[in-house]
Parts: sequence; structure tokens; C-alpha cells
Amino acid sequence: MTDTEAAPRLVSGLVLGRVLAAVGLVAALVAVLGDPAAARAAALQVWSPFVLVAGLLLVGLVADGDGLFAAGGHALARLAPNGTALFAGMSLLVVVVTTVLNLDTSVTFLTPVLVSAARSRGEGEAALLIGCLALSNAGSLLLPGSNLTNLIVSGHLHRSGGSFLAHMLVPGLGATLVTAVVIGALHHRELRATAAPSGGAPRPVLGVGMAAVAAVALLVIVLRQPALPVLAVGVVATAVRSLRSAGSAVPRRAVEVLGVPVLVALFGMAVALGTLGRVWTGPATLLSHLGAWGTAYVAAGASVLVDNLPAASLLAARRPPHPFSLLVGLDVGPNLFVTGSLAWVLWLRAARRAGADPSVRRAVLLGVVSAPLAIAVAVGLLVLSGSS
Repeated sequence: MTDTEAAPRLVSGLVLGRVLAAVGLVAALVAVLGDPAAARAAALQVWSPFVLVAGLLLVGLVADGDGLFAAGGHALARLAPNGTALFAGMSLLVVVVTTVLNLDTSVTFLTPVLVSAARSRGEGEAALLIGCLALSNAGSLLLPGSNLTNLIVSGHLHRSGGSFLAHMLVPGLGATLVTAVVIGALHHRELRATAAPSGGAPRPVLGVGMAAVAAVALLVIVLRQPALPVLAVGVVATAVRSLRSAGSAVPRRAVEVLGVPVLVALFGMAVALGTLGRVWTGPATLLSHLGAWGTAYVAAGASVLVDNLPAASLLAARRPPHPFSLLVGLDVGPNLFVTGSLAWVLWLRAARRAGADPSVRRAVLLGVVSAPLAIAVAVGLLVLSGSS
């Protein structure tokens, strides 16, 4: 994409971001004026996820600058004997990055890497491109920090990251496996290719980026409230990277990666709907009459209607009777449509920056097929374990 072609899209994106931010701020203001106590409680519930994702995105930016993601992608392209093996390796890479550094980090930084990996082999990029988005959503069930909705809902559970992982490991892997199988089946012809990669392997810098990734991995597993420590790691790592780089490219890139207007919009809507969930008993009453399955599918539908972050704030304003099933719907459900999560916006932006032309229609079709199946498997495993 040339600069001339990108400029109108950039301006349009900035305007839209500011409009969304204004809408979110107005919604939050209405909530504060309507019921200050409920709005304060909602803000206290949702602030830490947004702080955490800011820190994780900054860590991801530094890791990307050190070439860690690019090296991983090239290694997959070089070692995989065929397209199927490349897709399997990509799936594992996406789930690992999503688990440790959040799904928004995954789609932001792995999307261009996977596009490059496919092109280096002369193969189609659709499976890897769509797989990055779908598997980031489906694979975000494993740790509280893997998805902001996990933090909003798990605030009622008072679990450490390690305890959360032990509880959600099998259901999360089940949802991920189903999603990967559906993607692989729909792209089976494309994945039969056996081309070898071209070009030399990028050399990663094993420095501040690697240290920051290791630090946040430890923090999100050990701590119940890792948001502020992770943000501190992200800020320090970005500052160190900026001092080592000439010019102001790192600060500019950090502002772009954070996407502050969209985060402000989602935070405002989350506060507003969280307030609504506290002053209106409708959502809590609905969930009290649903079993684990109904809870998951209602959550999936709500995520498509208002984005999964505000939906989590609304549905978890009071402790839900089936919190883990609720999370399955909120995390996997966004694969159904582009309005489901912030990850869609970041994925589209990252793909276009990489010169790809992602098919939203194809991604939605895949989500409509895979998401209900993945939700069913994950909830079924939760029910079998006796704790949904």
C-alpha cells in the first residue's frame, strides 16, 4: 500500500476513533450523573484490564522491535515441511503469544509476521491470516490477562493466574483445537503446498524485549492483580528501547499501537453498561435462569451486539452463576462477527499495514462455523469437570 493510498484511510481512522472516544465518554458521563456509586463500582471493576492491555501492548512493541516475532515466524516457515505443518506451528505460536501477552498483542504483531511467512514460501496467506484472528480469540481462555474480559469476570473469583490456568486449560485447549480444525478443513487445499521459504532468517535481539516478555509472563501467572506491575514493565521497556533508538519513532509507534481513542471508547461503554448492570436486575435475572450452555451462547450474542468488553461489564456487574461458561461465550463468541472484539479492529489494521487484503466475509463465515462448535466443546468440558 502506498503512502498516497494509506493517507485517506489513516485520516478516516483518526476521525472515527475520536468519534468513538467521544461516544464512550458521553456514555460514561451519563452513567456517573445517573448513579455515581454504581458508576464508581463499574469503573473499579474495569480499569485494571485496560491498564493491563496497555502494558502488554508496549511489551509486544518492544519484543517486535527486537525481532522476536519475526524470527519465530521465519523459523516456522523454514522448518515446516508443508503448509499443514506451517499452520500447526502457527497455531501454537498464536496461542502461546495470546496466553502470555494477550490476544490484542497477538493480532497486532503476529499478523504481519504470518503474512510474511506465507509469502516467503510462495503460498496462500488466507489460512494463516484468518487463523491468527480466530485462534487469538479462541485461545484467550487460558490466563486472566489473555483477554480483558477474563479480568472483568474473574474479579468475582479471586483466583491467581496459576489457579485460573489450571481450571481453564482443558476447555481452552478444546476450543482452540476445534477452531484450528475448522480453519484447516476449510483451507485444506491451500495447506497442501510444500514450497520452501526464500530469503535469509532475521536475527532477533535477545535483550530488553525478551526480558520484558519473561517478566510479564511471571507477573500474570503469579499475581491476582498484575495490571500496574505489567504496565510498569511495558513503560520501562519502551523507554529503554526509545533511548537506544535514534529519533522519535518508538514513541510514535507506541501511541499508534495503543490506539488510545478506541480504548477510551471501550472503557466508557464498559463503565456505562457496568453501571446499567448494577441498577437494573435484568441481566442478572436472565443469567440466573440459564444453565452453562445458555450462559455461554447469550454471552456470545452480547459480544457481537456491543463488543465483548462492555458485554462482560454488563453481564458480570453482579457475580454470574456460571462465570467460566460466561467467559467461554465472551472470548470465543467474537469470532462470529467483526463487532465482537477489539481484536478485529487491530487485526484489520495490522493486515493492511502488511499489504494484505483480509476478507472479512471469509473470516465471518469461518467464525459462524467454528465458534458455536468451539463454545459447545469448551462448555461441555467445563460441565464434565463440575465447575462451569
